Amino acid sequence: MNTRIFGLIGYPLEHSFSVSHFSRKFATEHTDAVYRNYPLKDVAEFPSLVQSEPGLHGLNVTVPYKEKIIPYLDALSQTARSIGAVNTICFCRRSGGLALTGHNTDVTGFGRSLREHLRDHHKRALVLGTGGSSKAVVHVLEKLGIAFLRVSRSRGEERVTYEELTAGMMKDHTLVINTTPLGMYPDLESCPPIPYETITADHLLFDLVYNPSKSRFLLQGEQQGASIVNGYDMLVYQAEASWEIWNRRPEDLNENPPEKSEQ
Repeated sequence: MNTRIFGLIGYPLEHSFSVSHFSRKFATEHTDAVYRNYPLKDVAEFPSLVQSEPGLHGLNVTVPYKEKIIPYLDALSQTARSIGAVNTICFCRRSGGLALTGHNTDVTGFGRSLREHLRDHHKRALVLGTGGSSKAVVHVLEKLGIAFLRVSRSRGEERVTYEELTAGMMKDHTLVINTTPLGMYPDLESCPPIPYETITADHLLFDLVYNPSKSRFLLQGEQQGASIVNGYDMLVYQAEASWEIWNRRPEDLNENPPEKSEQ
């Protein structure tokens, strides 16, 4: 039996969680598989990667390609299509050739981690950032019935800028979720420009960044008495969900039958 190959695409990938996580998992469980980083400077390099690695069985996708990868896929799961972002690709090889299906396990990872920390008063959320990860976050909030306000550097439809955040907005939104890479190693001093002085002990700050374990965003929230959560558990949960998808039989992969992605 040939060694199965899995990996991560994105750029840059020097401090990726996935290689260490899956390498430990494969060693512990005596699984004949390897996990590799595939840093792509441009998403247009993806077809060449697929062609050059015939042993690939699955890939994870990280920034900045969670949305840009979609035109290169043959199908999307219902969740990935609804969100408009992909973080897991399943390689299905049949007699007719290779089919690539995009999934989104960020939803599973974020939802499971968030529910472990939610309290009854966390009724409204600020979602910092508008990239592919934010789409999974918003999807989960909608499912949980938590109202949300998007915050970005630029004004747009149904979102406000950081400069427009008021003390009243901060008081009303006791769940604050950072979906941006601000504060991620090695850029340790950066953080979303929110009015941290308005944060209270009623707030829960959730940072999708996991390295460092306490970003500047979380540290400033902690200093104000807020509860804080980093993205490590989310990453573990989404990785396990990806592994489950990669190991299902092709006929069991449907959340609902995947639709052809738009080219």
